[in-house]
Formats: sequence, structure tokens, C-alpha cells
Amino acid sequence: MKHTRSVLVMLLLAAVMLSTAQAQMKSIQEFGVLPTNEASVNAKNLQKAIDWATRSGAALYIEPVEVPYPIDGGIILKKNVSLVGANGPTPRGTRHPEAKRPVGSVFNITDDSKPFIVVESGTRIEGIQFWYSKQELEDPAKVIPYPPTIQLNKMAFTQGVKLADLTFYGEYVAMDFNADPKFKCELILIEHCYGYPLSGEFIRIDYCYDIPRFLHCHVNPAIMREIGYRFSKAVIDSVVDRKTFAYSVNHTDNAQLMDVFTFATWGGIHLGSESYGQLTNFNLDCVAVGIYKEGSNTKNRNWQIAQGSIIANAGNTLEETRPIIIEGQGHTAISNVEAFSGGNGALTNLEKSYDFLWVKGDKRLTISLFGCRMRNYTAADPLTVDNPNAVIQAVACVDHAEELYNRIIQPTK
Repeated sequence: MKHTRSVLVMLLLAAVMLSTAQAQMKSIQEFGVLPTNEASVNAKNLQKAIDWATRSGAALYIEPVEVPYPIDGGIILKKNVSLVGANGPTPRGTRHPEAKRPVGSVFNITDDSKPFIVVESGTRIEGIQFWYSKQELEDPAKVIPYPPTIQLNKMAFTQGVKLADLTFYGEYVAMDFNADPKFKCELILIEHCYGYPLSGEFIRIDYCYDIPRFLHCHVNPAIMREIGYRFSKAVIDSVVDRKTFAYSVNHTDNAQLMDVFTFATWGGIHLGSESYGQLTNFNLDCVAVGIYKEGSNTKNRNWQIAQGSIIANAGNTLEETRPIIIEGQGHTAISNVEAFSGGNGALTNLEKSYDFLWVKGDKRLTISLFGCRMRNYTAADPLTVDNPNAVIQAVACVDHAEELYNRIIQPTK
């Protein structure tokens, strides 16, 4: 009985704290953002709300509704402002009891001319769903190439942005943080975000010289299953055919990627030639290329990659279907990474990969592999080494015959 009372008291306190937090926010409906308005009116009124909030650093509450807020793009989330909704990430969608549409803190975006929202420094977007209700689901030729849903300000320095608990339905590019080299970004935190971008690009970031973080993010074409919508196999194949990466980082210092997932994109993760950092706890499923790592120098173009699995099967040819590709300079430490392949009815695939690791180029680079499980490849050896200057050591790995694989490769003198 005492335990039950304690639990009830804790629940009551949590409810009071949530109610208090919401009371401290201003509802966007107070500024005339309403589900019954035209999209252009809601965009104008949301901008007025943001303009009001920037002076005090206020949070604007995206009040849950039965019919999503129609809204145009071109919104500027000015410095200090937070947009906060009622939802956690909704990886299969929310749904109205009597209609095929999401409910809650949902923006219905139909503007194909401008990014939906451009973020400035010291801003936050959290607990919101973004629905492109006009997006094509069946015919690849009719897919609408919407501008990015969220984009940094490319004409000023953007620092300290948090994006959390967001869900995207029908987007083309979800989050674009490719900065102009003259206006670099810093401290971009993206966590618990879900979607399936029809360009194949979920998060891209370039010129971020203070630790960008992608944490607990998930890309999957089943994102609208609960709502009652699905992408056709032809549309999913078209996403793969774009030969883009779900996650891309370049010109970054010590990037952190943790617990990232993608399904049915051509590439999983691109680690650009001017980047370094750590990639851990990942699953890259039904891709052509899992990880593509480059490097421009031997000092600090190094990546530590650990605790992950790659299912590489989605290339058009075996020669392009590779779990890991490495070229350029720098060191890559790979530990406890598994690769296997097989069929999947959601997309066209080869059910196998060419190898486990392809090493390209002609510049000296170093690679260490420990405890890697390698199978379902067709080459005679899991490592294809086309770089005469590569230095590689594999220890305690297992090949497709379930035999221990230990190997040292060094340049011939």
C-alpha cells in the first residue's frame, strides 16, 4: 500500500511539473496559428510569435490538434527561441481515431519552394512531427524534392542548436547543416529523430568545428505505418538509386555518432576527408555501402568505429556493394563490427556483398580490425586491398567459413 501511494504521489508530481512547464510556454494558438487557417497565414503568425520570443528566450508550445497545422516554409527560428511540442519521436506515426492523418504537435508542410525552418544560434526544436501530406508514395517520377525541413542559417554563424524527439513523414532532406565555410556552425545536437528522406539524406553536416552529435536516430521507410501509409517498392528503390548517404559529416572536429540506424538508403554513413571522431552502436541495414571513410592527413583524420552491424546488399552490382570502404590518409580502428547479407522484400537487392572491406587509393593509411564477423561476401578474401601503401592488421576476426581470420598487410619494400 505504501509503495502504491508513493507511485501515485510521484505520478502526481510529474503531472504538476509538466503542467507547470507548459504554463510557462506561450501556445502558438495565442498568436493565431490555427489548424483552420491557410498555410500562408500560419507561417506569418508563427513568425510573429518567434519575433516576440527572441527578446526573452521564450519557448513556444505547439499545442496538440486533431488536424495538423497547415503551414508554408520560410520560417526563421531566431536566436534564443524554442519550439516545443507534446510528442516524443513517433517512429510509426500517430493517427487520428477516424482519419488517416497524424495528430498531436504536427505541422502539415506543402511548400516546395523554401526550407520549412531555418535555425539560428541558441535554438531548440523538440517534440514535433513534420508531415508532407502531398508527397508521392507510389510513383518515383512524381516524388516532390522538397527543400530541407530544417536548415541552418547559411549567412551567419549558427551555434548551439538542439533538435530532439522529431519525426518526419514524407520529407526529401530532413536536416541540412552544411554550412558556408565563412559561417561555420558549432555544437549541433541531434537526438531521437526518425524519418525516411526520399533523397536518401537524413542528416548532413559540413564545417562544424566544435563537436557535432548525432545520437539515437533512425531512418526507415515504415515511418507512416501506423497512419496507414507506405512507400512503394519502386519509391524505395529510387531512394537507393540516388547514391546518397543517410548520415554525412565533413569538416568537423571530433564528431560523435552513436546509435544510428538506416534502412534502404544507398549509403549508411559518409565520414568525409576533413573529419574525425567516434562512431559506435550502429545498424546499417539494406545498404549498398555501409561506411565510406576518407582522410586528408595522418595527424587527425582518424575514426574509431565500434559495436555495429552492416547488411550490405542493395547495390546494382556486386562490385559497388561493400560494407566498408576506406581511402585517403589517417587511421581507422574497427572493433566488433559485423557484416552479413541476405534478401529483403522491401527493396530490390542482391542478397550478398562483394567483400567486407575495400581499401582504395595510393596514400599511406593504417587500419586495425579486432573481433569482426564477416560473412555472405562473394570474394575469395574479406579484405580487398587496392592500395599498395596500406598498413592493415586484422586480429581475432571470423570469415564467412566461420574460421578465425588473422592477417597483417604491409607495403612491399
